[in-house]
Amino acid sequence: MLPHPPILIPAIGRGEEGRLEKTASAYREAAERIRRMEPETLVLLSPHQTMYADYFHISPGDGARGDFGAFGAREEAMEVLYDQEFVRELCRQADAQGLAAGTLGERERSLDHGTMVPLYFINPRGGGCRLVRIGLSGLPLAMHYELGKCIRETAERLGRRIVVVASGDLSHRLKEDGPYGYQEEGPAYDQRIMEVMGKGDFGRLFEFPETFCEKAGECGHRSFVVMAGALDGMGVKAEALSYEGPFGVGYGICCYEAFGDEPGRHFLTIYEEQERRRIQALREQEDACVSLARRAIEVYVSAGAVLSVPEGLPQELYRSRAGAFVSIKEAGALRGCIGAIEAVQPSLAEEIIENAVSACSRDPRFPAVERRELGLLEISVDVLGEKERIASPAELNVKRYGVIVSNGAKRGILLPDLEGVDTAEQQIAIARKKAGIADGEAVTLERFEVIRHHAGSAAV
Repeated sequence: MLPHPPILIPAIGRGEEGRLEKTASAYREAAERIRRMEPETLVLLSPHQTMYADYFHISPGDGARGDFGAFGAREEAMEVLYDQEFVRELCRQADAQGLAAGTLGERERSLDHGTMVPLYFINPRGGGCRLVRIGLSGLPLAMHYELGKCIRETAERLGRRIVVVASGDLSHRLKEDGPYGYQEEGPAYDQRIMEVMGKGDFGRLFEFPETFCEKAGECGHRSFVVMAGALDGMGVKAEALSYEGPFGVGYGICCYEAFGDEPGRHFLTIYEEQERRRIQALREQEDACVSLARRAIEVYVSAGAVLSVPEGLPQELYRSRAGAFVSIKEAGALRGCIGAIEAVQPSLAEEIIENAVSACSRDPRFPAVERRELGLLEISVDVLGEKERIASPAELNVKRYGVIVSNGAKRGILLPDLEGVDTAEQQIAIARKKAGIADGEAVTLERFEVIRHHAGSAAV
């Protein structure tokens, strides 16, 4: 687990690198350990490599080069050769596991600094073993862990001795005068992640809420999860070598040595079993709206069919019409959300069924929900009230009201009481972005209330 501050390179730091002496010393120690392992292939996970919301990008071709010209040190350059056989086999393993990963869509062939800073210490000038360079994604953490398992399987199939490097800084929000200011979640994240990673307690990586990570401004969490997946089911000797954050960004270095099998360390299996039990308990508390949405999702994902409106629902679901949104979460992260501001279907029941199917299969931000995920989904249904034109953001309350932002035919909506949305200004900015309305463009504002149905909420 290695950070990637370019300031560590003397030609860039110009003396300021001295403020990171603990990090530099630990980096040299980690690099020496890697060299002693004599890896044939270095698998490097970088958050600054090509990244997609729904796909893991693996760099294609025979190799690449890069330099630190963007940081004023073009003379610091390196060239690497890729392990093409490993890449091909990794793509096959990912495909067999149903993971969206491969070599398509390379946007920038040159090496990124998330790759080059670790290589500067491990393989100066890019010499030494071959490289496999992998980007991260917006997919759930569980899928990152699965990718790590595919890396391990690939190494075993090829008989390849590998070292996995999880490149990633910690929080970027440790100090008011830091690059992104201060958030209390910043130091809290760093303290917690160093405890988890320093002990190799990888199961706890799934316990970091997405909004907490976002507020902390972390960089490497997904890298760490992929690396943990590569060590799934293995005994691990973990050691934290250093942590510091003098510039307002956290830099942590940890090393892991794997040995033998340890059944109690199949962390994803353990986590998903806990989640299934939790979701099953929630199902017993779901009201008619949420239960209907869940049944619609299960029927569509399992059989590719649209659920017919069942008998025995509360009469209001048959008689009333209203706009509704169906939201799906997995492991605390959004997995799909589709809805309509105004009623489209003949009844609220049909509205919920239609939007549940769309949320699990047609949200362009996410791949379609798969059958293996059905027992891990948390579902809510928002039934919208009447819209009301307002004159200014002062008439909004993010806990009570959703907002509709309009400019001509462009219209964006954001539901109320969303985790991580704390002010009316944030609410409006997100709705603008969803609608493609620029900051300077004039807008009209409308607000609405919702009845939110989730586990434990009252029935219609």
